[in-house]
Amino acid sequence: MLRTIIVGLDGSPESRAAAEWAAREAQLRDLPLKIVHIWEPVPEPMAQAPLLGTETHQHWTERISREAADGIALRHPGVTVTGEHVGGRPGEVLTDAAKTAELLVLGSRGLGGIGGFMVGSVGLSVVAHAERPVVLVRALEQAADEHAMDPAGIPSAAAPSRPVVLGLDIEHPDATLIEFAFDAAERRATALRVVHGWNPPPYYAYGTPASPVLHEALALSDSAALTDALRPWRQKHPGVKVVEESRYGSPAVQLVEASREASLVVVGRRIRRSPLGAHIGHVTHAVLHHSAAPVAVVPHD
Repeated sequence: MLRTIIVGLDGSPESRAAAEWAAREAQLRDLPLKIVHIWEPVPEPMAQAPLLGTETHQHWTERISREAADGIALRHPGVTVTGEHVGGRPGEVLTDAAKTAELLVLGSRGLGGIGGFMVGSVGLSVVAHAERPVVLVRALEQAADEHAMDPAGIPSAAAPSRPVVLGLDIEHPDATLIEFAFDAAERRATALRVVHGWNPPPYYAYGTPASPVLHEALALSDSAALTDALRPWRQKHPGVKVVEESRYGSPAVQLVEASREASLVVVGRRIRRSPLGAHIGHVTHAVLHHSAAPVAVVPHD
């Protein structure tokens, strides 16, 4: 079945930025784009109000998806764009829509600078439950932000793309996550920067005096494990330049720092099918809230 890129739209600046990003991604992947506008049914007392009414409200909200689709199609010729108007709870509708999506794209209010994202409850719920990749895009995100400076020192969409950054846990190097990141870098004709943060195991941390020799041995071991984990994908994507970074310290902090020079940050989320419910993970959660670049969350087993 032909998959599509789906973007959730509510008329806000962040969702409009997400729609523009989704259109650019659709062009990169040669896939159709579907704009899904969700409206929550008006409570009965309000629906009976003479100036609103159910039919008036629904007609007004249907215009949002239709006009957005027309505008995206004009600005991104070559991309097949459709609009869909759906009633229901946004988190549930978007999670369900993701089942047939190559990617689900959502907007996230940008706080700027160190603040990064402000991910609302709907966005977090969708990220936690969707079983397809979800991309979060800031309100002020523009195409030029994902590219290097031009010769005049100005960010330009005509300049090469900034690297794709992948956060990788070498203890659980999931194939779906790694392939997504390599594919994203290859489509953007840019480098893949793989970031792995490590800390000493607990039995080294407690009651063991600082040892430069031990620290170096642990660093070399983690660096070698990272190289081994990436070797099959280097062979599969020989055209992608890979920069490996295995450093001591918090993975979340290192990924947020790397996001400032990235076109896209790729992180994983382990799918949890248990009574304990969905779980995002502390590193992914931190990156979602503080990344300076769009973030792709790739669910995996």
